[in-house]
Amino acid sequence: MTTAGTSIDLVVVQRFVDAATDALAAVREEVDDLNVYPVPDGDTGTNMYLTLCSGRDSLLETVGVDGAGPVDALAALGRGALLGARGNSGVIFSEMLRALAARVAAADPARRHAVVLADGIAEAAAAAWQAVGTPVEGTILSVARAAAEAAGAVADDPIARVRDVLVAAAAAAREALARTPSQLATLAAAGVVDAGGRGLVAVLDAATTLLTGRRPEPVVCRVRPEPSAQVGRPAAGGSAPGAEPGCEAPAYEVMYLLEADEAAVATLRERLDALGDSLVVVGEGRLWNVHVHVDDAGAAVEAGVELGRPHHIRITHLADDVHRHHARHEHDDHDGTEERGDAGGTGRPSAADEAGHPSPAPRLAPGRSIVAVSAGPGLSELFAGAGAVVVEGDPGRLPSTGQLLEAIRHAGTEQVVVLTNGEDVVRSAQVAASTAQEATGVRVAVVPTRAQVQGLAALAVHDPGRGFSADVREMTATARQVRDGAVTVAARPAMTMAGPCEPGDVLGVVAGDFAVVGADLHEVAVDVAGRLLAQGGELLTVVAGADEVSGGAAERIAAWAERHHPLVEVLVYDGGQERYPLLLSVE
Repeated sequence: MTTAGTSIDLVVVQRFVDAATDALAAVREEVDDLNVYPVPDGDTGTNMYLTLCSGRDSLLETVGVDGAGPVDALAALGRGALLGARGNSGVIFSEMLRALAARVAAADPARRHAVVLADGIAEAAAAAWQAVGTPVEGTILSVARAAAEAAGAVADDPIARVRDVLVAAAAAAREALARTPSQLATLAAAGVVDAGGRGLVAVLDAATTLLTGRRPEPVVCRVRPEPSAQVGRPAAGGSAPGAEPGCEAPAYEVMYLLEADEAAVATLRERLDALGDSLVVVGEGRLWNVHVHVDDAGAAVEAGVELGRPHHIRITHLADDVHRHHARHEHDDHDGTEERGDAGGTGRPSAADEAGHPSPAPRLAPGRSIVAVSAGPGLSELFAGAGAVVVEGDPGRLPSTGQLLEAIRHAGTEQVVVLTNGEDVVRSAQVAASTAQEATGVRVAVVPTRAQVQGLAALAVHDPGRGFSADVREMTATARQVRDGAVTVAARPAMTMAGPCEPGDVLGVVAGDFAVVGADLHEVAVDVAGRLLAQGGELLTVVAGADEVSGGAAERIAAWAERHHPLVEVLVYDGGQERYPLLLSVE
């Protein structure tokens, strides 16, 4: 799918974002461990990862809207990253994503893709440098600039392709990353490369691998420490290392979204610049993301109040972050099992409330809770009736990472199992799980159920009396044994695995793929049910959609099953889900 104003394909945008998300998930802990500048709080990888996940959530929500194209998706990616940016590194990264997305979305369709990409990388680097109060060499800024220069040089060649631009940008970024310890005394003393730069290299490497199929060489992240290097507090008003070795860093990190015009933001920059360091302000129009490290958190918030309307205020005591980071290294006993998940989390304490007071971590009750994503009111009643905390979400309205995180916290127990009930929810659930796990100590496992009916089956075998790992294994195994299907109606012309379809055609889904295209809903439902029962089974579950789309289809397919498969038990539920008149499963 392409849209007027750009020749960029929507599927390509999604693939690149998915690859970048997976790459940051894989290196999150590595990047966290490299984080010594500007504050050694061990969260750079986490913040970059969660920032990108926020952008990805927004992109996926937009893709589900009828008529949305790549321009809309790119705009959503940039805005989502801006709204969900976390920490110094996350805010800078969000500005880079926003600038890159805006440049690609505005590209002339006649312009070569290689040139468009190179221009986007250049604008991303320039935006990052402009966003920081006092830019510093040896950080993600230096790595971004090197990548942009290399991309531009290659794109000048009239036969250069997108892959050539990415390969050059990634190689230059790696070289620039290796130079960061020689540019920044803090890194030299710790014997590490810049954490933010390492995260950016991971993203560029992932994009290169996607196009070339070649896996990148390992990145050398640690060098011989230089004890003679002076490591002090960054100078007030910027991010540069100061000339006062041993001086303590600011006490608080303050972040908030601000509604204000550009003139007010310019004044805000000056005020915050005088209050502290690590100042980053990004955004456009009337929406801005503000980040600063200060000793007087109240003054930083008041500056925003005087010049606009701040909201989503978060105040973090940096000393707590630093202590938590060191404690994690000294006492980390995670074994990498399924309970931890393979996605990133946050090393940050709980967010501050709107008044600017840090909120305490919740006290967890003994026991185990289930969080389940539901696609309809009837399904919600089923999940809730079985004791689950329900998160509303369907294919056109996916739950965000924040909604899932809130549900995990709302459960309030020491152990939580998340049933995703949709493939597109798995990444967000893994992020939320790891975030809650590190921030509050709750033990969380994600059972990646692909469909609502798999979630119902998994919940049916849940036993809080079993050990946590055993319960998760049983629920996962049960969900995998469920053969699932569905019936829906095409909203637009498309080419499916079962052939072409037109608006109004009835589509049968088996195991997540379109398997049938027909004209009659009941006939397609019979076809799907027959395929699911072809391998045997003892229980057929039929979930009816909203009345206006199902029209009694559930009762008709149940009657068919009783006639043709008399030994199979049939259960019918009112799910109330939109878009899918029927959900089917066989166990």
